[in-house]
Formats: sequence, structure tokens, C-alpha cells
Amino acid sequence: MKIANILVSQPAPQNSSPFTELTSKFNVNLDFHPFFKVEPLCAKEFRAQKINILDYTAIVFTAKTTIDAFFKLCEELRVTVPETMKYFCNSESTAVYLQKHIIFRKRKIFYGNGTTASILDAIGTKHKEEKFLIAATADNIKGDLHKLFSKTKLKFESAAFVKTIYSNLQEFDLSKYQIAVFYSPHDIKSLMESYPEFEQKDLKIATFGPAAAKAVAAAGMKADITAPTPEAPSIAKAILLYMQKEEK
Repeated sequence: MKIANILVSQPAPQNSSPFTELTSKFNVNLDFHPFFKVEPLCAKEFRAQKINILDYTAIVFTAKTTIDAFFKLCEELRVTVPETMKYFCNSESTAVYLQKHIIFRKRKIFYGNGTTASILDAIGTKHKEEKFLIAATADNIKGDLHKLFSKTKLKFESAAFVKTIYSNLQEFDLSKYQIAVFYSPHDIKSLMESYPEFEQKDLKIATFGPAAAKAVAAAGMKADITAPTPEAPSIAKAILLYMQKEEK
């Protein structure tokens, strides 16, 4: 099958990207279009949860979007976050992002190695008496992190700070694409919302990360190209290897 058009469920890159080699080697057309976006809740939506931020002594973040939403909501709600507030993040990059809003102080910012479970390691026994507020997404308030905390004796609650808005994909003629690239379970959910009767047929699906691949399988479809792997650390590399193999 000749690969002429690839749909990538991401915003178009501002500069060169890993996909550049694909276009130069195979002369394929790449269409970038985000399948969803994440927006902060408004003050009214947050108040509906009956969560008082100042009841908590520590906030748990796993994404930069929830960090921005947290401080935006605090401003809208006229909540002054105390200097004593502690912050626990899933990774160093998430923790460093806090510098956008507060002064980075090691005695109040802690982080794991990128995994959800590592947040509990960062908490350890030293911070077990804190009262934690997990900053979550509206459609996943009681997700993996909430379930993980539920198995401990920590005092905590989860609250939504952001919501997922799915794109209307009906403007796309999906039949023109030979490969569709998905990065998140939200990509697949967005696809199925726009096309409830969608059938994969000859479309090759490429996924980055196990969560996206699992969501594809759960939707009754097949991931033909997956990354990361030792040979293909990026999805662009995985597609490149796939196309090279198809040419032989």
C-alpha cells in the first residue's frame, strides 16, 4: 500500500521535527491536527466540587496544565496560597515548571522519577501527616493516582482543575489517510465521538506509549506501528522503519 498521507494527532511543530526525515525520504504529506485540548475549569465549575484549597497542606501535580490551572483558579477565587504549602510532582520537569508561579524552594517542592508510584516515594514517612489535594482532570478524577493514594493511610482528596475538550473531526476525510498517529487515549476517544461507527479497514494506526496502544485495542482496532522501542524511540522513527520495510 502506497503511503501518501499521514494524520498526526498533535499541533503542527514550530520548527523541524522528527517527522522531517519522513517527508524528505518518502515525499509523504503530513497533516497535524490536535484531537483534543485541555482547558482550565472556570471558578464556577471548580466551586461545584465543594473543595476548599486552603484545607490542604500539599498539592500533587502530574502535568503542567494542572499547575497553570491551579494558580489561575487561586487568582480567580482570590485564594492566597500560603508559603507553607508543599508541592509533590511526578517528575523533575513538572516540578521545575512550578517556577513559573512560585519561587523554587527545595524544602517545599518534591518530585519522583516520572512514574505515578514515585510520588509516594517522594512523600515517604517524612510528609505522611500532610493533607494532600491531587490536581486531576475532570474526566479522570479518580484515576490511577487516586487509586494509589487510596491504598495508603494518607489524608487526601482529588479535585478537577482542568477539563478535556474533544475536537470535531468530521471536517476530515479520514479515507484519504493511510496512517493515523495517536499519542493518548483521548485521541481515540475523540475519534470515536466524531465517528461512532468508525471502522479501521485499511488504515494503519501508529501509537506512542502503552496507554494509547491499549486504548486502540479497547476500541476494537489494531495498532500496526508502535513506539517507543529499542529500534524506534520516537513514533516518527517507527513509521520510517515501517515504510522502509514496506518498500522491500
